[in-house]
Amino acid sequence: MLDNRNYQYPLDLSWTSIEFAQVISFFNRVEDFYETQVSRDELLAAYRVFKTVVPSKMQEKQLDRDFEKVSGYSTYRALQEAKRSERQTIKYKA
Repeated sequence: MLDNRNYQYPLDLSWTSIEFAQVISFFNRVEDFYETQVSRDELLAAYRVFKTVVPSKMQEKQLDRDFEKVSGYSTYRALQEAKRSERQTIKYKA
């Protein structure tokens, strides 16, 4: 994980400002997973909204790679833990 929070989110300039906010909200929940903890339901809900903006699996994978490159955080791994866990709050365990 990178310590520097001075990074830019990978965003598509064709999105509306509402879509920007929805995608950033999802990335924020992923950051919460790695940095503190996050509600499992909040992360999954943010992902469902994210998928309305990014329905393509290929684009989702590209955004995950780009986000991990700048932040050190994997949306894929966060989602896997959310889907696997039965706990209400989840966090990254190294």
